[in-house]
Amino acid sequence: MKNKKSINIAIVGASGYTGLELIKIMLNHPSFNIAYLANTTGGMTINELHPCLNNVCELEVYKANANDIAASCDLAFLALPHKHSMGFAKELLKLGVKVVDLSADYRLELDVYEKHYCPHTDKDNLQNAVYGMPEFYKEEIKKASLVANPGCYPTASLLALMPFVPYIDENSSVFIDAKSGLSGAGKKLSDTSTFVNISENMFAYNPLKHRHTPEIIEKVKLVGKKDLKINFVPHLIPLTRGMLTSVYCSVNQNIDAVKVLKEFYKDQAHIRVLDKPVTIKDTSGTNFCDIFVVQNGNDLFINSSIDNLLRGASSQAVVNANIMYGFDDDLGINKLAFVP
Repeated sequence: MKNKKSINIAIVGASGYTGLELIKIMLNHPSFNIAYLANTTGGMTINELHPCLNNVCELEVYKANANDIAASCDLAFLALPHKHSMGFAKELLKLGVKVVDLSADYRLELDVYEKHYCPHTDKDNLQNAVYGMPEFYKEEIKKASLVANPGCYPTASLLALMPFVPYIDENSSVFIDAKSGLSGAGKKLSDTSTFVNISENMFAYNPLKHRHTPEIIEKVKLVGKKDLKINFVPHLIPLTRGMLTSVYCSVNQNIDAVKVLKEFYKDQAHIRVLDKPVTIKDTSGTNFCDIFVVQNGNDLFINSSIDNLLRGASSQAVVNANIMYGFDDDLGINKLAFVP
């Protein structure tokens, strides 16, 4: 049952996987009400796009229009590709609508973004965007009108790495080996995402050159105050959803790595520190990030897992929205994993 003072929200990009996950969360959220669903074409109901919603949600899907959103909504979630999101966000913010953007358009500083993506068309709002990782930016998120929601690879990598940044030897290299389920590539079909290519297969792509590398480096520098040499290697694995990262680094002093990890996240509801290597299945369907660390002298192995569609996108976006409106972080967020 919705709160009588529920906040009307829009989901733009309702056709994709992250749009669907947002809808599923919001249908059970006590304080956010779906008032507007949109994609690039409109002219159908949401259950026509996603038959899993038959007899559950059959709202109209409209062709995205900023003025229509502003007339009925306080907050908009933009589940759009990079480049397309910033123009729409600019219109909405001008009309007084708060925005949680799931694209990369507001995650990076201007020069880094333009080097790895495209020219930025909303430089003014970029300066005011808050990076939507609550463990590091909660106070800023509370006051934000525009939150740049992190993606799955940076989320899993940064949550694993950040507790140890103060102790990492700046003269050594950090290696992040990340493996993602295929849903992280989105709905669009490509040669790499065909069943024949991904079934019973696993492969790296864009090793050491992936454009999430500069995002990880930038946030380590901004939050952890260190300029580290980070090597990031993503892989696709034959799973629908889930992500597992393995981080390899060396520290420059004697530490108790487990104690450091537990202390760093002692007050964080969505981080679980484990005493054994993590699994993808245990975080699937949740906003949890499970983290494990083991050390061999000054060498560390840090292991994390998240649901790429949820903690790496949609549920993290809802947690950010909860914080923006003064709700508990947990409100409307599922804690039960898709197990078995």
